[in-house]
Amino acid sequence: MRTRPLKVALLGCGVVGSEVARIMTTHADDLAARIGAPVELAGVAVRRPSKVREGIDPALITTDATALVKRGDIDVVVEVIGGIEPARALITTAFEHGASVVSANKALLAQDGAALHAAAEANNKDLYYEAAVAGAIPLIRPLRESLAGDKVNRVLGIVNGTTNFILDKMDSTGAGYQEALDEATALGYAEADPTADVEGFDAAAKAAILAGIAFHTRVRLDDVYREGMTEVTAADFASAKEMGCTIKLLAICERAGDGASVTARVHPAMIPLSHPLASVRGAYNAVFVESDASGQLMFYGPGAGGSPTASAVLGDLVAVCRNRLSGATGPGESAYAALPVSPMGEVVTRYHISLDVADKPGVLAQVATVFAEHGVSIDTVRQQGKDGEASLVVVTHRASDAALGGTVEALRKLDTVRGVASIMRVEGE
Repeated sequence: MRTRPLKVALLGCGVVGSEVARIMTTHADDLAARIGAPVELAGVAVRRPSKVREGIDPALITTDATALVKRGDIDVVVEVIGGIEPARALITTAFEHGASVVSANKALLAQDGAALHAAAEANNKDLYYEAAVAGAIPLIRPLRESLAGDKVNRVLGIVNGTTNFILDKMDSTGAGYQEALDEATALGYAEADPTADVEGFDAAAKAAILAGIAFHTRVRLDDVYREGMTEVTAADFASAKEMGCTIKLLAICERAGDGASVTARVHPAMIPLSHPLASVRGAYNAVFVESDASGQLMFYGPGAGGSPTASAVLGDLVAVCRNRLSGATGPGESAYAALPVSPMGEVVTRYHISLDVADKPGVLAQVATVFAEHGVSIDTVRQQGKDGEASLVVVTHRASDAALGGTVEALRKLDTVRGVASIMRVEGE
């Protein structure tokens, strides 16, 4: 074993960063044995230096992150500060000054992953980011290494624990959205401002990363269709149960049937209770991968939190340090396929549409005619009426989003249709 330690700079010492530092200290001997050399925490960049950080030598604390990554003796920079800047500039500077990088920054990777990979390659350094998607769940490395010889066709997953906790509560207890959100906040699963989670921004960034790796194509955050879950109601869950389904906020990355394009999207969807993702409870994450040779694979576990995310960071740190010792680099960006990303209007799926209609003869025939005129085939219809008003639930066969949009627009113009109560996609067939 080499006796000279590999030096690590840590950018950020919050929930995740403090766990990274703790594990590096408490598991130092095991990490050294696995890597083939000791690893040493050489500096920790923070915004508030006066805060007491148990187990970290105060002499390592600095507010000058740029100076830390410019040190010529740093082997690996671990970035867990999040956001776009200054993270982007710090990572690029680290590459230029001889360090490889381990990051958990999903937002930055989804927006500028191509540029970061190019900077890593130009300086012959590693960029690893297992912790950017699904916390402790090994997912990035299986997609870009274990399945590198396979053709991945679909990645379907629950990649945000906060939203899954809320939807699971609504499903299991009959609670409304706000009530479930309040419980998630009280338990610490939801931030004071939960927008990034409940509006799907967090999941969309992860979908961009997963799609890019799975399909060897550059997919940016702007390419991902995003729809939040704040409009999901108890009535939607009641309808889902009648269909033998539940509701999840899903990140869905798909290769088109002809293989000529890909799509990436995040939205609430009904999935059959028989699907493995339907049983994912609480704040857990799970990702379902479908490929030609390996068939169907599912990755499941805690998707957030200090210790789980730190576990993924440390796994990357071990891999990068091993590469450093051998003088090699791991896999970089694979974007050779360069497939176009299709717009949401071209996505084909099933739909569950709930309409408020007049309770009188001929309404169903009018509605069915509108669906037929727009080329959307109906699978099932259920109608309940009372006192001149009725609820009409239509489940379609597979149709494009554009065709369904035209159908709904035409339905709204019917005098007998009082309103469209809800529209939800049905996935996981």
